[in-house]
Amino acid sequence: MESDSNGWSRARGLIVKTLVLIGGLLFLKRFTKSTTRWDHAKFVARSLSGEKSSQEQASRNPDSYFNIRALTCPATEMVDGSKVLYSEQAFWRTPQKPFRQRFYMVKPCPKDLKCDVELSTYAIRDADEYKNFCDRPRDQRPLPEEVIGDVAEQLTTIHLKRCDRGKRYLYEGSTPPSGFPNLWNGATYCTSELSVLKNNEIHTWDRGYDDDGNQVLFAVFVDSCLRLSPPLFVSTSCAYTYIFLC
Repeated sequence: MESDSNGWSRARGLIVKTLVLIGGLLFLKRFTKSTTRWDHAKFVARSLSGEKSSQEQASRNPDSYFNIRALTCPATEMVDGSKVLYSEQAFWRTPQKPFRQRFYMVKPCPKDLKCDVELSTYAIRDADEYKNFCDRPRDQRPLPEEVIGDVAEQLTTIHLKRCDRGKRYLYEGSTPPSGFPNLWNGATYCTSELSVLKNNEIHTWDRGYDDDGNQVLFAVFVDSCLRLSPPLFVSTSCAYTYIFLC
């Protein structure tokens, strides 16, 4: 009997040690798991989503800030897993009348490029059908397959790269130096830079240039505010790039 008891004690001790070892390995695996290409894309998509407003800045300095509400939310997912977001911007007093509507498509960068996330803007084929999309109940929104069918021409692309640890930004990137067409306020093309910070904070720098390379307009979103120059026309912001207002 004593021999059986000692044998059971040794077996039980071995079982406990094995369970502890397995638990430790699972814990280590969880916290050392490498971030996949799709993890980067999902994080950026979440950071872009939500409501942003310049109401506070506009009330303090109406000559420099527009009272604008920007709202972005998930719309559907493409067959390849790309996230499609709907985004609209409107003056705060008339949110039902957005002056800018776009689809954003977020996916991993092509493997031949040295970046992590590809962020593109698309026109909407029937934009009126999407007004106040994010505010509607889900059963009153266009169906996912309808959204895919309404993704129209591609307007811009920004390639974002994950920043090294310890830096202020989590992701940052820009359009190509040649930019994209833009005809507002004497500009012929515009460029855009975008950075993603913690807590879903977004910083953008959008600039417009004329044929001679002179900068004729800009829109800057930094530290929870957006400033446009010249300040009198909301249309001076790059019409086809990523303007995030808060």
